[in-house]
Amino acid sequence: MTQTIAWPSLKRSLVAILRGLKPDETAETVSALIEAGFEAIEIPLNSPDPFRSISIAAETAPDHCLIGAGTVLTTDDVDRLADVGGRLMVSPNVNADVIARASGHGMVTMPGVLSPTEALSAIKAGASGLKFFPASILGPAGISAIKSVLPPDVEVGAVGGVSHETYAAYRAVGIRTFGLGTSIYRPGMGVDEVARHAQLSVTAYDDVFGS
Repeated sequence: MTQTIAWPSLKRSLVAILRGLKPDETAETVSALIEAGFEAIEIPLNSPDPFRSISIAAETAPDHCLIGAGTVLTTDDVDRLADVGGRLMVSPNVNADVIARASGHGMVTMPGVLSPTEALSAIKAGASGLKFFPASILGPAGISAIKSVLPPDVEVGAVGGVSHETYAAYRAVGIRTFGLGTSIYRPGMGVDEVARHAQLSVTAYDDVFGS
């Protein structure tokens, strides 16, 4: 039987995507994001020594925060993620085996989709939510059109080409979940700059959605 782990109730449904993060900068960066108001953090597996960084992040963050990996492609990746304390599994594609393995570990899952076929396949596989990526291709109108054929309670997130400047346009079509990458973090960015970008995103989110 397909198991689905529900998308969590977050004060702000924002996921910080830290692609390229190194282990030696993880604790300070994660602490800055949490202090700014982020509760979900993703470290893609094509970052340097990602499982070490995820382990540090999981140890640094309070228990209520959702820490995990992006660019998860195999069930072995899922098992390693579970071993280091990850609770969030984000993938660029829909792989039913990967989703099922992550759900079996009790992880929140968000596979990447771009079409109604992919979205419905992900839901059937037990995804907690859907990552429309790259959202900039579809835009709010395109995602809204696909949403019309999906179950009304499915969590829909926009990732790729989104930032605090696009929150209002997506809110207008009922989207409240965003994955933020380069608008929050780029390799080589200092922790003070990360903190500024994070605070800007949180403030804008509260202005659009209410604090």
